[in-house]
Amino acid sequence: MEFGICFKGFVEPDRARALVRQAENAGFAYCWFYDSHILWRESYVAMAMCMEHTKTMRFGPCVTNPNTRDWSHAASLFGSLAKQSNGRFDIGLGRGDSAVRVMGKKPAPLKRLEEFTHVVKALIRGEEAQYGECPEPVKFPWADGYELPVWVAAYGPKALSSAGRVGDGLILQIAEPAICKWLGNQAKAAGEAEGRDMSNFRIQAAAPAWTGSREEGRAATKWFPAMVGNHVADIVEKYGTEREDIPSSLTSYIKDRKGYDYSKHGQSSNPYLDFITDDVIDSFCVLGETDEHISKLNELEKAGVTQFNIYLDSGNEEKIIADYGEKIIPAFA
Repeated sequence: MEFGICFKGFVEPDRARALVRQAENAGFAYCWFYDSHILWRESYVAMAMCMEHTKTMRFGPCVTNPNTRDWSHAASLFGSLAKQSNGRFDIGLGRGDSAVRVMGKKPAPLKRLEEFTHVVKALIRGEEAQYGECPEPVKFPWADGYELPVWVAAYGPKALSSAGRVGDGLILQIAEPAICKWLGNQAKAAGEAEGRDMSNFRIQAAAPAWTGSREEGRAATKWFPAMVGNHVADIVEKYGTEREDIPSSLTSYIKDRKGYDYSKHGQSSNPYLDFITDDVIDSFCVLGETDEHISKLNELEKAGVTQFNIYLDSGNEEKIIADYGEKIIPAFA
């Protein structure tokens, strides 16, 4: 099991530098950043800064999308950060949520997500690629063969299929072991059906963690199931609630959901949290004393999860990192 942390773009630079140094020393392998350039500051600037204050930690967006940037610009950005960090750069990739919806734009179709994956990976390797309406192919003369790892964020059947067919890993914004196993198995099956070797396919569970009082943890992390509910609502709208390949444990909790405020995306001040129950928070997040974290993370590992990525957005960040470094990560060494 690998461990990661994930920042929003409102962390002040001095504190971000201190947190990544602390996390790397504690045994965290990844630092991810939200990529939502209107709601928060540009994340790639912060990644470049943090790379200079770490030696082994890998960085990447969790997640970017095919619609925010021109594809050659995106590939140049990713390839440059990979080179600057000596190969410590991945990307998480989705159809686009807050980064595009806050502007009134729509998420990308999955076909576009898959094409983006192929084009960007090819350009960063140093290959020639042509895309969209560009009349001429593009090639980076400075590219040196870097193989960009792409983790695809997914919940629905078609997105899970895309993750398995074109991704190197899968991002699941949830820490419920049974749901992670169900969704991860679908992505792996899609890759195997495509003839891919899925033995090294990675699965990330991204969710808040809180070490200490469960009551305090519930209050601090209630925002997270509401954020997930926004994605689940898209799935229910597209597929309904009766499909066997969509677990009811993922969809049933949003039946009383009334909306979502994107200006408060991923924040406890979001006004649409009333439908979230304690059971849902306990299921979706990792809460309680450190032995309870170890127990749930063991369940996630048995379910096929290879990385737990902590959304470090709920307070007590230094304490959570310290508790993981001293008591939890060593249990998975």
